[in-house]
Amino acid sequence: MAQASSVLNLNVRKLWVSLSFHGFVAAMAVLLLCLAPVNVSAAARRQPSQQQLPQKPRFDRNGQFKILQVADMHYADGKTTPCLDVLPSQVHGCSDLNTSVFIQRMIEAEKPNFIVFTGDNIFGFDAKDSAKSLDAAFAPAIAAGIPWAAVLGNHDQEGTLSREGVMKHIVGLKHTLSQFNPSEAHVIDGFGNYNLEVGGVEGSGFANKSVLNLYFLDSGDYSTVPSILGYGWIKASQQFWFQRTSAKLRRAYMSPPMAQKSSAPGLVYFHIPLPEFASFDSSNFTGVRQEGISSASVNSGFFTTMVEAGDVKTVFIGHDHLNDFCGQLTGIQLCYAGGFGYHAYGKAGWSRRARVVVASLEKMEKGGWGAVKSIKTWKRLDDQHLTAIDGQVLWSKSSAGTRRKKRIIGRTA
Repeated sequence: MAQASSVLNLNVRKLWVSLSFHGFVAAMAVLLLCLAPVNVSAAARRQPSQQQLPQKPRFDRNGQFKILQVADMHYADGKTTPCLDVLPSQVHGCSDLNTSVFIQRMIEAEKPNFIVFTGDNIFGFDAKDSAKSLDAAFAPAIAAGIPWAAVLGNHDQEGTLSREGVMKHIVGLKHTLSQFNPSEAHVIDGFGNYNLEVGGVEGSGFANKSVLNLYFLDSGDYSTVPSILGYGWIKASQQFWFQRTSAKLRRAYMSPPMAQKSSAPGLVYFHIPLPEFASFDSSNFTGVRQEGISSASVNSGFFTTMVEAGDVKTVFIGHDHLNDFCGQLTGIQLCYAGGFGYHAYGKAGWSRRARVVVASLEKMEKGGWGAVKSIKTWKRLDDQHLTAIDGQVLWSKSSAGTRRKKRIIGRTA
């Protein structure tokens, strides 16, 4: 009973701002956009030309591509924004700056090739100027000069920028590979639906092929259908774009030069969990589940769409800060990152955390680099030693096609 009450309280804390103030904030966002110019800091200036865009991501000369996932920063106004749910000894002086320092520590420790921010990058309701908050939130990645990408959560648009405005601001920042929406999709729901192709090692036979495909989607904020309450979901138009993109990438990968027999592995990033994340219990996942699965109240079928596409190996999300598990269902790993930001709700004594993913290439007989052979992950805690936990193999080429049967809650056989 106490656990159920705790889960209810967490869900109430997630929804209180938007249920009471959603309409008011949206109206104020439009007014403020009309009256106030967008301020962009020197560290995050808009790119003046296409030539300054970062180069296409590719595997390094060691045959690896490392991704740092940062979920739910909930950044607001920097040092004046207090931390939530920390130990009494941590309260004094704790602010958004702790979130920034955590990103810096992770960059120094892991030296990622790429950083993905999976939504609720800012907590719009507490941000006096959404543009400035976005600049500050992404500043550590920008200062490090590391290519990065972002998707939207359900709180990013609750300040002085609309959802569209937030994504437009993000795509204008330095070193980002984020895109507003695919140019080839004339009609698509949301903002920030795009894909990135990760090339093989420079000079190898796979240098001009995408050996790892990254998909980014806008999972929405809240339902706009009066008869359906709760969070948003990935719509049919987005799924159609995903299907076409996946099929196009598969054809390219299976065509000369270096034609392959199957699709390159794909990783998918968005914010709100799919209903299928509720398919696991403590016996069939790695990590912890400390709160309910706050998915949409309807199932739009995107999980089935990914299974049918055949290339997706793992889905990475945020949203439920006290969950950090990975579980496999029908050949796809479903992974939470765990809460990262200090102005986000959490659990006192339970460290903020980040997820790291490394894709590794196979070594060819003649010494060159080939296709992806494995995808591994672990998490790091924001403690004194940046403790690494829960290392696991998400996918390997050698086990492809062999699917472990997972017990699903509610089934007895």
